[in-house]
Amino acid sequence: MVDVGAFAGQIFVIVLLVVIAIFVVVVLFRSIRIIPQAYAGVVERLGRYQRTLSPGLSLLVPFIDRLRPLVDMREQVVSFPPQPVITEDNLVVSIDTVVYFQVTDARAATYEIANYLSAVEQLTTTTLRNVVGGLNLEEALTSRDNINGQLRVVLDEATGKWGLRVSRVELKAIDPPHSIQDSMEKQMRAERDRRAAILTAEGSKQSQILEAEGRRQAEILKAEGDKQAAILRAEGEAAAIQNVFSAIHAGRPDDKLLAYQYLQTLPKISNSASSKLWIIPSEFTEAMKGLGGAFAARADAADAATATPTAPTAAPAAAPAPHTPPVDPS
Repeated sequence: MVDVGAFAGQIFVIVLLVVIAIFVVVVLFRSIRIIPQAYAGVVERLGRYQRTLSPGLSLLVPFIDRLRPLVDMREQVVSFPPQPVITEDNLVVSIDTVVYFQVTDARAATYEIANYLSAVEQLTTTTLRNVVGGLNLEEALTSRDNINGQLRVVLDEATGKWGLRVSRVELKAIDPPHSIQDSMEKQMRAERDRRAAILTAEGSKQSQILEAEGRRQAEILKAEGDKQAAILRAEGEAAAIQNVFSAIHAGRPDDKLLAYQYLQTLPKISNSASSKLWIIPSEFTEAMKGLGGAFAARADAADAATATPTAPTAAPAAAPAPHTPPVDPS
């Protein structure tokens, strides 16, 4: 027969061993903690802060030490919803903010503030209203860097005791009311039109100045060309007259040749289209006398040569020098 007492004792021993094994596993599980990289763990012993665990393997006293939720030590980016802010000129604008912060002290972030994310959001909203409230709309739109710097300084100073470090604050968007946006667009359009009109006027002005300068330079060059041409023509005429005068003097013309040339010039005077009245100058009779005397002297010389070849012939009287007749006023 099977001993019931011995069997019951064996069952009890087996159950006890299983319980002990489970207890040992639970103790080991609660004693060994592995902290991931970029995280920190706060250990409480009997409800009181004991130490901060760094990344790696750590041992705890089971049932005495308690590990609080891990704290993320990485830099975090939080985008807060749009907040209505009243500017100095009593306009309501909607501003979106982005805050970059990092937990530097896990103990302070755990015990100094209940919820540091909510605290950072509320602090950012109130600080933003204080800063933008002292600016008008135009300054708020054009002074983002200044607003970001003031927000970062205030937030970093206020969150330092919470174990946080605010590295950067950015205004993501500043949205004025729709009516103000329409007015701003009209103003910008008018400004662009004004600048376009100014540029067009400046271009037209420069074009006219350049055209006038070009015409002036052209007139100057033309006048210089006419001057040079006149000088060259005068020099040519002077040289021609000098050559003719030199040739005449070299040929030594007598009065008969000059009278003949004078008679050849008279028909040219009458050929002018503007000649209404032709006046025979007094030199015409003198030229005719000289020419007639020349023919008479030549005839006498021929008769004398026929009668007495040795007799000298008298030289004809010299014709008077022609002079320019007075111009008829009519």
